[in-house]
Amino acid sequence: MIKLTDKEFKEMHTFVREKYGINLENKRVLIEGRLNSTLQAKDCRTFSDYILLLRRDTSGEEITTFLNKITTNLTFFMREPKHFEYLREKILPEQEKTNTRKTYRIWSAGCSLGAEAYTTLMTLHDYFGARKSLWRTPVLATDISQSVLSGAKEATYKADLLKDIPPAWRTRYFKPVGEKKEEYQVAPLICREVEFKVLNLMDDFHFPYHFNLIFCRNVMIYFDQETRKRLVNKYYEQLEPGGYLFIGHSETIPRDATQFQFIQPAVYRKPPR
Repeated sequence: MIKLTDKEFKEMHTFVREKYGINLENKRVLIEGRLNSTLQAKDCRTFSDYILLLRRDTSGEEITTFLNKITTNLTFFMREPKHFEYLREKILPEQEKTNTRKTYRIWSAGCSLGAEAYTTLMTLHDYFGARKSLWRTPVLATDISQSVLSGAKEATYKADLLKDIPPAWRTRYFKPVGEKKEEYQVAPLICREVEFKVLNLMDDFHFPYHFNLIFCRNVMIYFDQETRKRLVNKYYEQLEPGGYLFIGHSETIPRDATQFQFIQPAVYRKPPR
């Protein structure tokens, strides 16, 4: 096994934190274990060789491989279902009363393989029913990994990733792939409302519109406290007044670090005007 020296670990930690916001401080053993096969495949004799490869990568492919190795792209439909319950039971009824433009914009930040974005739209379609045609509900789904986004656009998933969705949804929003029905593809009705885009959350981003709801779930667990604070405040600026931020249930936002109102665990709101 190729060993990661103290100097190499410090260089890699600094590079990844500054460029991608990911804190590798306690990940030394994980890096050695998960990246040795990659170093050998790239003919890198040391981690210094590999760090140089990452720095010279202009295609984005090498850094994507690296990030996929050290993070977890866990995805399945209806993950952390309390968020979708809150959307259906609290947010959408309020929107029907107050949103005269009938446009509801959503951002799935760190969208991984797309299940979060698609689940959100299925929730909207299921809630509105025939009234859905009166609403515009565009979803922006972003991730740092181009390869992950390619899988999300394909929208084909193994059957076990659908185990938590209501049975009627499987019929209404999915099409079985193959005779054995081991995979399912999301229906065009849902897919056409999602725009997938590569985005590094550490970059300066500003969109020409504001969102009503932002998902950033189980992404900030990789960031240190200062990086989380900066990112959360950028989300605040991108939300409409009265808009919501959903984070992972294992994550928290320090109350003195943001203007968000705490609603309940993992649910925050930008105060209405």
